[in-house]
Amino acid sequence: MTILPIRIYGDPVLHDVAQPVGDIDDSIRELVADMYDTMDAAPGVGLAGPQVGVGKRLFVYSYEEESTGERWRDVAIDPVLWLAPTEPESLLELDEDSEIEGCLSFPGERYPLRRSEQALMRARNLEGEEYELRVSGWMARILQHEFDHLNGVIYCDRLEHPWHKDAFKRMRKRSWGGPGKSWLPGTDNLEG
Repeated sequence: MTILPIRIYGDPVLHDVAQPVGDIDDSIRELVADMYDTMDAAPGVGLAGPQVGVGKRLFVYSYEEESTGERWRDVAIDPVLWLAPTEPESLLELDEDSEIEGCLSFPGERYPLRRSEQALMRARNLEGEEYELRVSGWMARILQHEFDHLNGVIYCDRLEHPWHKDAFKRMRKRSWGGPGKSWLPGTDNLEG
């Protein structure tokens, strides 16, 4: 398998709505295998097609809930996502510990972001079988984050002030925000 370069904020594929996968063929199977290798090498808990330069509606995910030992590791092909309503941010302070989020396409940075506590996803796996996943907590956050990638949204686009301002200041300092920027897990060190 191959570790793929991860596109950095500003690359056009990250900001476009991804197209349906449709038929699952050997090229999709190979892409998914490479995406698992890339996600694991990063390391990350999810990785969407656009993040590796493929504008298709699919993502891989891998997460273990420490408190329960429950594990999730699969691919979501052409997913649909429903969310439980969230509390308005104006009524609650963001918790910088429990609501912190990062992104492999905005490497080395983490910011608090309000997400829905519960999510329901329907998708196809690599065999083309439809499945349903009803989750809460961090796994719900992961699904929302990766689903956003399929719609051309990066988590830092959703940040509130002052975190939004700080994220884009750091992006300008690193000369991100345009096409052609990427990093290769296991080779490039972009943390911090």
